[in-house]
Amino acid sequence: MNTTLNISAYKFIALPDAAELRVTLLQRAQGLQLKGTILLAEEGINLFLAGSGEAVRGFMAELQADARFSDIAPKESWSAHQPFKKMLVKVKREIIRMDHPAIHPAEGRAPAVDAQTVKRWLDQGHDDSGRPVVTLDTRNAFEVDHGTFNGAIDWRIGKFTEFPQALLDHKAELQDKTVVSFCTGGIRCEKAAIFMREAGLAHVYQLEGGILKYFEEAGDAHYTGSCFVFDERRALGADLSVSHQ
Repeated sequence: MNTTLNISAYKFIALPDAAELRVTLLQRAQGLQLKGTILLAEEGINLFLAGSGEAVRGFMAELQADARFSDIAPKESWSAHQPFKKMLVKVKREIIRMDHPAIHPAEGRAPAVDAQTVKRWLDQGHDDSGRPVVTLDTRNAFEVDHGTFNGAIDWRIGKFTEFPQALLDHKAELQDKTVVSFCTGGIRCEKAAIFMREAGLAHVYQLEGGILKYFEEAGDAHYTGSCFVFDERRALGADLSVSHQ
């Protein structure tokens, strides 16, 4: 019986008080008997939490009471067991490491495209302007091996810090195409899309909410395999349940 609610969420927002926020959020999460990881940095928040539905949603309601997080939108899935061993709240230099200090998503997002629009574009083979559409997997190679969009571009990167150079090496292949960057939950493909636009690619979008949101809204259309997640569940199928493939 699936009694554990799992959520993932992030937001790029200036957090000069990240160190103080760490103490508050750790106490709040421990008080609700939640487990998981919250990463804080001056650029924002990235969280993965699991616990009872009431506790998880209570934590999120209190977080969203802070105006900075009022519009944060978690992705939800259920499991039979708690997939995390402990509760960690850490302050880092970046909430997703890219080692490219010029990228500041909080100063303006790259354009996003929702799951149904991506599905429609892939159904028809082009975007609404008639431009060829390609999907670009911004995840690490071992994650891609669990599953990805059919025909997705995969540069076999070993870690996200390798993405900027990979893009510069392959940039010519993406010219004159509409590029939809995607990842597990949206955070990496958001940074990737901003970097690609700054590198001069004009038609770049991020998949809103990543693969998990796509599964929720469009199922497995144009996708083969599962989606790797960084907890004990290992991978989720298109129905957001644990994959045993």
